[in-house]
Amino acid sequence: MIPRVLSIAGTDPTGGAGIQADLKSIAAFGGYGMAAVTALVAQNTLGVRSVHVPPTAFLDEQLRAVSDDVEIDAVKIGMLGSTDVIATVDRWLTSTRPSIVVLDPVMVATSGDRLLEADAEDAVRALCRRADLVTPNLPELAVLVREPVATTWGVAVAQAQQLAASADTVVLLKGGHLDGRQCPDAIVDSSGAHEVPGRRVDTPHTHGTGCSLSSAMATLAAHGLPWTDALIRAKRWLTGALEHAEELHVGRGNGPIDHLHELRPHLDLDRSWSSARWEATAATRADVDACAFVRGLASGDLDRDAFAWYLGQDLLYLREYARVLARAAALAPTVEEQRFWATASVSCLVEEAALHQSHVDPAGLEAAPATWAYTDHLHAAAAAGSYAVLVAAILPCFVLYTDIGVRWRGTFDADHPYADWLTAYGDETFAASSAEAARIADAAARSASARLRHEMATAYDRSMALELAFFEAPLKRRSGAGDPARERGPRHLG
Repeated sequence: MIPRVLSIAGTDPTGGAGIQADLKSIAAFGGYGMAAVTALVAQNTLGVRSVHVPPTAFLDEQLRAVSDDVEIDAVKIGMLGSTDVIATVDRWLTSTRPSIVVLDPVMVATSGDRLLEADAEDAVRALCRRADLVTPNLPELAVLVREPVATTWGVAVAQAQQLAASADTVVLLKGGHLDGRQCPDAIVDSSGAHEVPGRRVDTPHTHGTGCSLSSAMATLAAHGLPWTDALIRAKRWLTGALEHAEELHVGRGNGPIDHLHELRPHLDLDRSWSSARWEATAATRADVDACAFVRGLASGDLDRDAFAWYLGQDLLYLREYARVLARAAALAPTVEEQRFWATASVSCLVEEAALHQSHVDPAGLEAAPATWAYTDHLHAAAAAGSYAVLVAAILPCFVLYTDIGVRWRGTFDADHPYADWLTAYGDETFAASSAEAARIADAAARSASARLRHEMATAYDRSMALELAFFEAPLKRRSGAGDPARERGPRHLG
């Protein structure tokens, strides 16, 4: 069953709190979210500007429009604002009797702005008796039990037990306002306090955490989870949402959490990461097609000495590339990917080496600047330890040569002087390997953070630029113009 969860709360036009946050949280746990608006709040990540409360008769119409038509599995109640609004919701709860009611007694926003009229506090205390779970933060808990704000976990537990007993309900005690590296929460009921440990996430982006956690708890309870189990699951999700919050880049103040961080890696977008990078490097690829070496290779007019020199450098490159592929195999998260990169590594040392050695004597070869610049880049990616970045750096060597080989396939005959080289890169097996390498890169990108995807793009683009330099080197070497080897001397690989 898909839980049908109704949020009764105020709005947040920036989407981080209120009903907008509730709907995202409900969706994050597979529920169907609905919303009845109690207040229109003009706010952003910097604070609340104004609050407009529609007539309570209209709120009653919203609530009855939903309940007259839809079977509601859980209700989450957030910002109510005034005694009249609370009374309206209370009457509706009495007539509708939802099976699960979670009350987040919203009184003060993260920014410090008050969201509940002072004379409505007693009404909120009474409403707690209607709820199956009450989720106050420590300042709200203090108001509900008429005591100072707890500064230790022990005092907070005692206050939560007091509220649970006086309201005959269950309390979700949240330790986020306490100091320390640890951030425990607890389910407090007549049987005691059932603590769920947790670590504090160092981030200013906590806008809407209370709204989000309470609606997540309502949805998980509608799925059938007991309160403690629901808290364990919701807390793991909320920790990740806080960890990914900075990547959203929403607002200049206390930004929102990333409600969909667990879903985001699994989104299957029509435009894959590898396709996007391929398109982004179109100018570099056009330069590859236009360079004299590639044009001469395609026509067969390329100077034989230049080709032999290129193959010698390619052989040195492939020796290092094989090591980098072996490193990818070591970092790969699945057995299938380990096998793929290991097989590709062996291919570099066996099949490709045989092709190159048929054209050039490998003895005494020295790496040119373009060669060691490329291999240094790949080894740096391998040494950094990020599988995603390494895969991104590796990919251009697959896809660029496949593209050239496939486009040139059938355009030359057996008498073409470089037919064996052109045939190798147009081979269907190599094309299949390139497609698999791109699929692996796409999977890595889907599970990567925004920052890591940026690093992947940088590594990919750098590899593509170094491919161009590698193709240009054989004909540029004769002039020596801009050749770093004249300043740094030859370099040996292997």
